[in-house]
Amino acid sequence: MNNATDGHLVRRRFIGLSVAGAAAAALAACSKTPVPAGLPDRVLSTDPLVADYEACRAFTGKTLRQELTASSFQTTVAGKPVTTWGYNGGFIAPQLRATAGDRLEVTLDNQLRDPTSIHWHGLALRNDQDGVPHLTQGPVGAGAGFTYGFRLARPGTYWYHSHVEMQRERALYGALIIEDPTEKLQYDKDWVIVLDDWMDGITGTPDDVLKELSGGMSMSGTSMPGMDHGSMSGSMGSPPSPSGAGGMTGMGMKHMLMGSRSDFLGGDAGDVSYPYHLFNSKAPDEADTLSATAGQVIRLRVINAAGDTAYRVGVPGQKLTITHTDGFPVVHQVVDAVVLGMGERIDALLTVRDGFTPVMALPEGKTGQGLGFISTGAGKQPLPAVLPDTLDGTVVDGGQLKADPDAVLPAKTPDRTHELHLTGGMMKYDWGINGNRFDMNKPFENAFEIKAGERVEVRFINDTDMWHPMHVHGHTLQVGAGGARKDTVIVRPKQTVTVIFDADNPGQWLTHCHNAYHAERGMVGVFSYIK
Repeated sequence: MNNATDGHLVRRRFIGLSVAGAAAAALAACSKTPVPAGLPDRVLSTDPLVADYEACRAFTGKTLRQELTASSFQTTVAGKPVTTWGYNGGFIAPQLRATAGDRLEVTLDNQLRDPTSIHWHGLALRNDQDGVPHLTQGPVGAGAGFTYGFRLARPGTYWYHSHVEMQRERALYGALIIEDPTEKLQYDKDWVIVLDDWMDGITGTPDDVLKELSGGMSMSGTSMPGMDHGSMSGSMGSPPSPSGAGGMTGMGMKHMLMGSRSDFLGGDAGDVSYPYHLFNSKAPDEADTLSATAGQVIRLRVINAAGDTAYRVGVPGQKLTITHTDGFPVVHQVVDAVVLGMGERIDALLTVRDGFTPVMALPEGKTGQGLGFISTGAGKQPLPAVLPDTLDGTVVDGGQLKADPDAVLPAKTPDRTHELHLTGGMMKYDWGINGNRFDMNKPFENAFEIKAGERVEVRFINDTDMWHPMHVHGHTLQVGAGGARKDTVIVRPKQTVTVIFDADNPGQWLTHCHNAYHAERGMVGVFSYIK
């Protein structure tokens, strides 16, 4: 897979509505379509209204087709043989690239022994293509297939992944890049970077991790009331693993991580000990490298596909200019590093210096590194061990950025407000929303109801001692008044993040923590369109 796009992308003048703008205008018109009488109260994924809204999205007439086979395969991680699951027999899934307004058609062939699906993370797409088994579609069974087809409403850096249990914690994910036909940025190359915390086939399986975590905090199987998951200093632990996990694993525990601390994230940084942190599927000793020429400008498209790890991304001794978060443009901000929670994406510009430029992804609150290089062919590639283990200075996350003025939602009084208290904890590992652990057998129990055309305000209130990257399907959120437009936002312990969005995409849409283990243990809800 070629992650670099050559050729200088020059600034172009744009007259009239963009593809995204035309789509937004069409959807606004569609929202006024009368709802036929006699339909169910909830707008299910099979409702004709879903197809009506899809027909209103801008369409260039072009279709990108791709076949994806989900299967078990053998590969290596840091030179160690592993057997895992992925798409098309490789650790790096096909990178999908199209232009805003194109139609994407993907045929999935499931050669796994278990059911699967594909979720298109960050996209405002038709509800029946969102890839959530038992909510928007039936699971794709072993040996079966499913063809996804939908229009790509707007440009940006997105990704796709399985939405079945712990499958994303293997290699069932890939990048989806939607080009902007009216691109205003000037850059010479485009480098897609997918970050992941990895343990499958090394220390166990994701299911092993979930089983251990689900027992809650214990010592040799005995519950320890009052134990603070984040109170142990990392210096008390064993020497770090090759990843390094940071902190220490619990006594009698193989996978649970203790002592993982981040002031930036508000305390406890993670639950799981990982042996490796991967940068485009590679460990630091075999770092991925992009060839470039000194003076060129590189657009970094960084995707955090990890299950339990936030990454602090930067280049030692150089600044990044952040241009987008979660696909939407922001007021450009020059920083030393940016922190991405699981599921988040950041676009940033970097000017190439002569020699080897390390692009580092440090696991926030843990030790170890993800690492890639930009090389001009001069000098000698530095060893990972000699690179800095911190990235300090001006550090932000995507939720702290300001939206580009063209991306700011128009001012409007909210029609509806929902409070989502993030609840649970490490002691029982009983994560939930408003004290409820989600049950897919009863998906509409405790659902957050909304109606098409409403301005919706959501208050994520974190009652727990851990941070949560909260993700909403099918919509983009605006953080506060004039904040960044995002689909995944970090909510720190004991803090509240208020977001707004327009209910312009009828259907049934999940909202959940993008920590894979928190979601699997219940921190999930549904924004349910009703009539």
